Amino acid sequence: MASTSELKNGTIINFNNDLHSVVSVEHRTPGNLRAFYQVKLKNLKNGKIIENRFRSNEDVQIERLDSANYQFLYKDGNDYVLMENDTYDQITISGDIIGKSGNYLKEGETIQILFHNSRPLSVEIPPHVYLKVTDAPPGLKGDTATGATKPVTVETGATVNAPLFINEGDVIRVDSRTGEYIERAKA
Repeated sequence: MASTSELKNGTIINFNNDLHSVVSVEHRTPGNLRAFYQVKLKNLKNGKIIENRFRSNEDVQIERLDSANYQFLYKDGNDYVLMENDTYDQITISGDIIGKSGNYLKEGETIQILFHNSRPLSVEIPPHVYLKVTDAPPGLKGDTATGATKPVTVETGATVNAPLFINEGDVIRVDSRTGEYIERAKA
């Protein structure tokens, strides 16, 4: 057990039997009342942010998370098969944990997995990935000045809205968190 005075941004605590990450901590001492800590917490399961008021020197349970780098091997239905880079052990992670970012994972990509008590808790995928365009319909002449976009298919099978000048075979940079086109890769 630790005291609330030890809370810092990014600390993981067990609060109401769920793991939460501390987003912000503010120590307040109002007038003639007792001091307290106003803490914003982000639930690691569902991503909701809540606020809670802790008394000074109240006990909180700080949790320790383990992390390891894994290489994405292949997708098996809704699950992702990954291999640890150091021990070559393979694990299977549900698509629910990886989320929509998994649509932009290509084979061989390295990702970081956070574990709590040897159970995968969350996955950190690189925020920007370079993907080759496998299918791009031709852009219509004269539409280039309007900033129009067209749906293109990338090597992972995902569809990205890209500018009209993107052609099949081009390599583009995509934001894996939102699925948005960022730029065409420079040759």
